[in-house]
Amino acid sequence: MKASVPVIALVQDVERDQTDRNAFQDLDQISLFQSCTKSVKRINIADRVDDYIDAAFTAATSGRPGPVALLLPADLLRAKAVTQTRVRRHSLGNWPLDRYRPSDEQIKIAADAIAAALNPVVIAGGGVITSNAIEELRLLQEKCSLPVFTTNMGKGAVDEFHPLSGGVLASLVGPKSLGCHTLPVVQNADLVLLVGTRTNQNGTDSWRHYGQDATIIHIDADPQEIGRNYEAIRLFGDAQETLKALRQKLESLDPDGRNNSRKGVEKTLSKCWEAFSAERQVYSACDKQPMRPERVMAELQTLIGPDTTVVADASYSSMWVIGQLRISSPQTRIITPRGLAVLGWGVPLAIGAKVAAPSSDVVALVGDGGFAHSWAEIETLVRMNIPITIIVLNNGILGFQKDAETVKFGAYTTACHFADVDHGAIARACGCEAVYVSGPDQLVTALAKIKSRTSPLLIEVKTDPDAHPALSLFAQMDSAA
Repeated sequence: MKASVPVIALVQDVERDQTDRNAFQDLDQISLFQSCTKSVKRINIADRVDDYIDAAFTAATSGRPGPVALLLPADLLRAKAVTQTRVRRHSLGNWPLDRYRPSDEQIKIAADAIAAALNPVVIAGGGVITSNAIEELRLLQEKCSLPVFTTNMGKGAVDEFHPLSGGVLASLVGPKSLGCHTLPVVQNADLVLLVGTRTNQNGTDSWRHYGQDATIIHIDADPQEIGRNYEAIRLFGDAQETLKALRQKLESLDPDGRNNSRKGVEKTLSKCWEAFSAERQVYSACDKQPMRPERVMAELQTLIGPDTTVVADASYSSMWVIGQLRISSPQTRIITPRGLAVLGWGVPLAIGAKVAAPSSDVVALVGDGGFAHSWAEIETLVRMNIPITIIVLNNGILGFQKDAETVKFGAYTTACHFADVDHGAIARACGCEAVYVSGPDQLVTALAKIKSRTSPLLIEVKTDPDAHPALSLFAQMDSAA
């Protein structure tokens, strides 16, 4: 639900005449699903199956997308299909189902505010990607000379090598991060254009990014997200259509596209990227063992192309991908946990990504803690011959848990450390190729196997247990180090 992903869940229920009789596995599933779906319905009448199916797809793909549950009584599943008298011709499986935009008057109000601003910035969230609004965002950035930053979920919505791109700005603002250099640009902005973002805690570093006096414009397909955390000029609508209308209006108001200020903004952002690149060299070019995750990311960066999909598990794995990889092509997919960020989803999600896009080179980056939740899926990979690559960053600990407990309480619990596990042995026991990496030379050789695979591969990398991403939570600790 929070991840805004349209899913139709077909859930078997007890037979219709067994409801509320303590039948085996009877449960009030309507109450169960109401808290986590856009809609939950129970089909009780066979001749209305088509109506309920259409309603489910409409709910899932309209407005802000999300999951829908359809409860199917067991006896209904066995019943003879009813011949429908009305032919269904329309496909409701498109996402977004409806594209709509604000009125011309609302667009003009927003465009006037942007044209009058001295230091405007754009913050692009995951809604840009789900709306297929990447091209419209690119045109807005280029033709209107607006600097674009993204949230964690928005990574990939814009070419991060474009001179007006500031990369991801979220909670990665600690020492040696890109965000510690770009944050002042956003904090000093007098106007912030939010596109397809929930303004959630992780995406705003606990709501500290935007200046108190900044004008906020918010584009979103969910009217309740606009103004949730920041009073805003409301642009309720589809990101693609709204960005298009806004750009066209801006071009009519300012044909020169803010050319007078563009060079200065480009120079500022270039210095941010250069400083970040120089500062992280101490880790990304480090040959020490156990290896730093930044070194793993630096080697993976050389293999990223338009045909690459990188899936990261929750916690530190996501932060290494978001904070260290730099993406140029909109065809390159970066998929990180959305919504509640449940640990252990990395491998199953990578399986789905490969099945959905079989020509893509799919890489799953997981920690040993997250991978422990999904070891069994190695058998699935082998049985179905799904050729993804799993990179296990094995530091022997639950990294975020240990570091967060240390910062908050001055100590950590015994639950943070693992026994030594041979993940390669687990993979080989299932018939999956596995490689163990302890140093940079071995890493380069192992990563070369990623391209155009025909069978699954696990690469286990022994990493530094003291390494953590440059999250603001650890900034004071890192500064003192």
